[in-house]
Amino acid sequence: MKLFELGERTAQVHNVLVTVAELADRDDVRAVLLESADDPALLRPYLNRLDLVVLRFPIFRDGRGFTQARELREYLRFSGEIRAEGHILPDQAAFLRRCGVDSVVLPKNGNGDPGLWEKQLRQFPMAYQRSVLPERGIGPGLRVEEAP
Repeated sequence: MKLFELGERTAQVHNVLVTVAELADRDDVRAVLLESADDPALLRPYLNRLDLVVLRFPIFRDGRGFTQARELREYLRFSGEIRAEGHILPDQAAFLRRCGVDSVVLPKNGNGDPGLWEKQLRQFPMAYQRSVLPERGIGPGLRVEEAP
């Protein structure tokens, strides 16, 4: 497994990764796999002991992982690592980061080149949408303002 870090948080490798259904029975587990159909709110009782939540993207057109990442960061206040895996593209790198994803498992196909991911992260330094990141954005009237 080859990891690419989208932000400043260092990606961690965990030997044990369980599903949401298995989490209740495993007090020793620090990492969970969240499938695209899983509700992130199910993790609320366990977030204080989790270091990593892996979001699985079953197909690149499925955007539920972006919503899950934002919910984990904004509403559930998860401060651990969020990782994306599955069918993800370098073009999605900036969007993943803006939603709170810290790292991705690089695909084994041609999209697994770290250089492609780095290029995409540098391509657009400003964005119109709000982010979970403390950054400057382009707001109303196209003036630069501090993000809330």
